Amino acid sequence: MSTTELAWFKSSYSGSQGDSCVEVAVTEQAVHVRDSKDVTRPDFAVGREGWSRFVEFAAEI
Repeated sequence: MSTTELAWFKSSYSGSQGDSCVEVAVTEQAVHVRDSKDVTRPDFAVGREGWSRFVEFAAEI
């Protein structure tokens, strides 16, 4: 699946302008992340387990 076919979404915590956040798309294999201000730049992908660990860490701080 190409990244243009992914279902991207922004955090509900994004600013009122909606331009200062990242977008995320989830597949069975990975979580893709991209800059919402410039969606033409390459995204990066991390395994679902790694993403889960990141979210758990971020929730602690």
